[in-house]
Amino acid sequence: MKSPWRPVSPPATTCANYKGKCENPHGHNYKVRLTLAGAELDPAGLLLDFKLLKQVLHPVIDRIDHRMLNDLEPCHRAEPSAENIAKYFYDQTNQQLAAMTQGRVRVKEATLWETDTCTATYYE
Repeated sequence: MKSPWRPVSPPATTCANYKGKCENPHGHNYKVRLTLAGAELDPAGLLLDFKLLKQVLHPVIDRIDHRMLNDLEPCHRAEPSAENIAKYFYDQTNQQLAAMTQGRVRVKEATLWETDTCTATYYE
């Protein structure tokens, strides 16, 4: 199951270990897509209702919406690269889905679009 594209309002970031324009404060209009997996469907024949997925994603997005990523976990310990932000979505949504579905549904991968042509995908 793949979630629809979900826009993330532009947070700000700097990349201290990167030499170039991105070492200066800047923002991105990220988009995120989650691919979910599970061994069985619920009684309605769904892996997960999209309405519930939105409930899971909403607080994860709100936490970084219009914020300075470098000041937030985990980016104050690691560079706020697209790869690390994709991992953030993977970890946070997996944690919430595990609680919501008693482990029946998990995130298979999280893809983050930094631009229309540049993506990072995180999976384990």
